[in-house]
Amino acid sequence: MDTHVFPVTRTDAEWRALLTPEQYAVMRGHGTEGPGSCALLHEHRAGAFACVGCDSRLFESTLKFESGTGWPSFNDPVPGAVETTQDRSYGMLRTEVHCATCGSHLGHVFPDGPPPTGLRYCINGVALKFVPAA
Repeated sequence: MDTHVFPVTRTDAEWRALLTPEQYAVMRGHGTEGPGSCALLHEHRAGAFACVGCDSRLFESTLKFESGTGWPSFNDPVPGAVETTQDRSYGMLRTEVHCATCGSHLGHVFPDGPPPTGLRYCINGVALKFVPAA
């Protein structure tokens, strides 16, 4: 088990009270929402996407793009907002993305994105909330 301590911590009961069952399964159970199932997939307004678990700003809307995968995709996170670990589940080697503030699972990052970074942060929409620009 990971012993990393995050700035925001909650008990399992607190997480279950805060999150919907689907959010809990994704964010605390390292699950994946169904492709195309998230309302934020087509969110294009100016603003940012924050973590549902702790409100930390994760991705700016200016770096969101349509990847055609069925999940919100971004070129790059807000500096210091996410951390990555190796994910060896399902017989694959992937790079998991989690919130640097609360440790919640967000999705994965792949090296097949557009310029300028060449990265595709493929993020579960249920782990995000949209914050419109002021």
